[in-house]
Amino acid sequence: MAEVMERRPGTPLAVSRVPVRPDEAAARRTLREQIARLEGELGALFCSTYPRTGFDWHVPSRGGPRVLSLVELEQLRDELLQRLEHNRRMLSDRTYVEELNRRRIEEMLLAPDEHKWVVIRNEDIGERGCKSWHVRPRFGLLGMLMNWWRVRISSGCPLAGGRGPRPRPLNPVVSQAR
Repeated sequence: MAEVMERRPGTPLAVSRVPVRPDEAAARRTLREQIARLEGELGALFCSTYPRTGFDWHVPSRGGPRVLSLVELEQLRDELLQRLEHNRRMLSDRTYVEELNRRRIEEMLLAPDEHKWVVIRNEDIGERGCKSWHVRPRFGLLGMLMNWWRVRISSGCPLAGGRGPRPRPLNPVVSQAR
């Protein structure tokens, strides 16, 4: 205390600095919790967008089983965060377009003559299958000249049964007796 009182104004205090090491265990625990949360959100996003394709879902490996350094944990967290944000943005864009296509189907059903020759498929609205909505003239060329338009909804995949001959019955004698 006496040193502080006798010190001249303007001279800096001599403070002894003790090197303090950060708590690495707490930092690792926090980073692992963040990584687990991001992986959980990425998994939940995958489940909510399942039939859709074109997303990057994989979590990169870090060279086998080992303890990652703090820098590697931070890099992994940042990569997961970027992938999650990118996939959310892509999903948002796709759902916007799919919703516009659903509205367009409703408009086509209400006024087919305003949407001549428009085709919307199941994949355009984010669903699986081969179904499609196609605005066509009723009765071909005559319907086109008379402005008679309708929405033709396909029944699905034309080759749902597959190509080639049908399988033969297991017991041909029973099938011939009937």
